[in-house]
Amino acid sequence: MYLSTQTLISAAAVLAAAGAILATYNRAYTWWQRQNRQDEAIEELKAEQSLLTYGVLACLKGLKEQGCNGPVTEAIGKIEKHLNQQAHK
Repeated sequence: MYLSTQTLISAAAVLAAAGAILATYNRAYTWWQRQNRQDEAIEELKAEQSLLTYGVLACLKGLKEQGCNGPVTEAIGKIEKHLNQQAHK
C-alpha cells in the first residue's frame, strides 16, 4: 500500500479537525457544569441571606418591643419594604 504525502496531510487534517471539535465540546461542557454549580451556590447563598434577614428583623422587632425607637423603627420599615418588593418580583 502506497501512502502519498497528500493522503498523510488529509489524514492529519481530519485528525486535527476531530481534535478541535472534541476540545470545543469539552470546553462547552465544562462551562455548562461550572454554571450549574454557580447557580446552586447562588441559591444556597440566597436562602442563607433570607434566613439572616429574618433573624435581623426579629431582633429589631424585639428591640422595638422593649421601647427602642428611631433608627430601629426606620430599619424595620426598610427591611419589610425590601422583603415585600422581593416577594413580588
